[in-house]
This record gives sequence, structure tokens and C-alpha cells, in this order.
Amino acid sequence: MKDLIHAFPDNIKEAIAIANASELKQPTNEIKNIVMCGLGGSGIGAKMVANWLQDEMKVPVSLVNDYTLPAYVDENTLVIGSSYSGNTEETTIAIEEARTRGCHIIGICSGGKLEQFCKNHAYDCILVPGGNPPRSALAYSVIQLLHIFTTLGFVSDHKGEMLKAGSFIEKNQEEIHTIAKEMAAHLFGKVGVYYAETKYEGIIVRARQQFNENSKYLGWHHVIPEMNHNELVGWTGGDERFAPIFFNTGDLHPRNYRRFEISKTAIEKKCGKVFDVSAKGDSFIERSIYLINIVDWASYYLCEMNGADIIDIEIIDYLKGELAKF
Repeated sequence: MKDLIHAFPDNIKEAIAIANASELKQPTNEIKNIVMCGLGGSGIGAKMVANWLQDEMKVPVSLVNDYTLPAYVDENTLVIGSSYSGNTEETTIAIEEARTRGCHIIGICSGGKLEQFCKNHAYDCILVPGGNPPRSALAYSVIQLLHIFTTLGFVSDHKGEMLKAGSFIEKNQEEIHTIAKEMAAHLFGKVGVYYAETKYEGIIVRARQQFNENSKYLGWHHVIPEMNHNELVGWTGGDERFAPIFFNTGDLHPRNYRRFEISKTAIEKKCGKVFDVSAKGDSFIERSIYLINIVDWASYYLCEMNGADIIDIEIIDYLKGELAKF
């Protein structure tokens, strides 16, 4: 996993080359809404891209992390299925439903059932390199999604921002590793709690997932301002078992900036210490990638501290084996 995290900037370059070489058909019908289907390491890329493009998209975008599609999905819907292996059960079933509704479908995968489905029905499918844990393939999914939205005319081209972000984290590795080690030490032996402004929710979902899978640690996340209306009261019972981390992105709404500061002060009184990580970068995407790289390395270091097997997903394999019996 260490080598896979280290390769993230190179993955960005390779993913851009794949995107630039792919050709996509234009939809026959007007696209009035977009649905992105995906779970786990494949689904989180969709959430981040939806966050990044929310101020630019003129049609509604929704995410499906389940077997079924919303009732409004029809022949005017673009449905994107993202499954690294191509065999994600929920995604392949949802994509089959999209076919019955006459949707414009595009797949992103490394092969498997999704690739074959797209071949059988003449749908576009962008193939990415396979063979690694899906959580390590984030660059491939986000760049293909950005490419789809650009090619179909929904947004301007953001691949250059991804390339710049990759170069930025390469130049700042010493700083990133220092922060990552401090973050891991803050979390060690405690339950992680991750907070960010709503538009950065994809980043803290990614953080929770990485600490779940890489470090074998439980935790939860919430967004500001929503958590101020419910979860903040829960901190009445907070104590030093918990390790809150606030993701300060530098582009907060002025009122949310105040909410961050007040919330941190209140929570710190309960748990003793709050970890504040600050983003760097000139754009939404660049700041996101900087934080993602910190989190990826922090999950690696926490795994080492925890003495866990970073690749192990035995419990997920057990789940899949049990599901296969039905």
C-alpha cells in the first residue's frame, strides 16, 4: 500500500492519458439529470466530483450507493456506473435497471461484468488499470468522471487542475508526511471524528473510509453547519475516547468559519484535544487532493501503529461469500 499511495501523482498522469485517448458518444436525448452509481473506493470519487462541480453544473446530479435507481431516472438521464473491479453487485444491478429505462449509460471499470455489459449493449466504457485495492485507484475514477462531464458539455475541463494538484503534493511530501504522522498519533487508540464544511464532505468520507480499511479503525464524520443542529449536543457526553479532526479548507463561508471556531472550542473542553488540519492549494480540487494525500498517509502510519494488515479485507470477503449463497 505504501507504494500505491506514493504512486498517486503518477496515477493522475496515467488517468489523464487514458481520458484523453477515450472517445464518448454524445447522448441521443437531452440530458436533464445525472446519476452516478458506485460504492466504496469507486463511489467516493463520484461524491468528490459532485462536490467539486456543484457550482458549475446546470443539471441536478445525484449519487446511488445501492441496488435501485430513483423514480425520476428515464431516457433523459445520464447514468454512470463506476466499479473498479467491474463486478460490484449493487452497481451492476443498478446499471441493468438503467438500461431498461432507456438511459444514456457510461461505465468506468477495469473489466468484469460491467465491461461485458457495456460491450453487449454498445455502451461506452472507459477501462482503467486493475489488480489493486479499489481504495488506491481514486485518481482513475475522479479523472474519468471529470472527463465525461467535460466531453458531454456540462463543465469546463478540470484535468489540468488535477495535474497541478499532483505536482503540488509531490513538491510538498515532507510537509505532508509530517502532518500525516501527527494525525495518526492523534487518532491512535481513540475513535476518530472528522468534520468539514458541507462542500468538502467527500474528503471526510474518504478519510473515514481510509481509516476504516487501511488502519482498521472505526470512526464517523459530519459536516458543518448541519452538525451544529444535532450532533454538537451529543458532545455533552464526549470525553477523551474521541479524537476530533477539523478540516480547515480556507474557503469557508464566513458564518461557517465562526461555527468552526465555536464548535472546536466547545468540543475541546470535552475531549481535551482537537486536531486542526489546514488545506493548501489554489483551487477546490487542489486543496482536496492535498488533504486526501495527508489522510492516505495518515491511515498508513496509523495502521503501522495499530499493527494491522493494511491490505486485509477478510470481513468483506466473508460478507461476499455469505451473500453468494443466496
